[in-house]
Amino acid sequence: MEMTKRKILNGMRFLSFTVDNENYCMDILRVKELMGMTAITPLPRTPQFIRGVINLRGQIIPIIDLRLKFGLPFQEYTKRTCIIVVEINREEENMLMGLVVDAIQEVVNIPEDKMAKIPYINAKIKSEYIKGIADTPEGMKIVLDVLKVLNDEELAVVKDSAMETAEVS
Repeated sequence: MEMTKRKILNGMRFLSFTVDNENYCMDILRVKELMGMTAITPLPRTPQFIRGVINLRGQIIPIIDLRLKFGLPFQEYTKRTCIIVVEINREEENMLMGLVVDAIQEVVNIPEDKMAKIPYINAKIKSEYIKGIADTPEGMKIVLDVLKVLNDEELAVVKDSAMETAEVS
């Protein structure tokens, strides 16, 4: 019993969510805020999956629709659609980014021994975005690597467009 408790405590905590009826999760330490859908200001000359930017307490945050990023068709936003604001670090710079997901589920503990790194996953998204697969009491969850959702080139486009928008505001 004591060993089981210790394993649970040693596990990491993840926020679970759905995109196109697939169960995903991400490291809770990357999550800064959860919010419902809000008005998004479109950005010119950006890929379709970059929906635009929002102003969150004076900070301009780019919004990425994970459905579109994963190559899935756009789906109208509903009352369950949410934005997960995450913090990413690139080139020694911290940046906030919003990820649009179909629905947020819950925070789950996943012991390290329940997470498997799998080189190929028959999922709807590219394997480079995936850290692994987690076997949870709620079922299998795909662990998303938030740092790899945007590559350096896409991140540069987002930052440049967000700066232009901030200067205009």
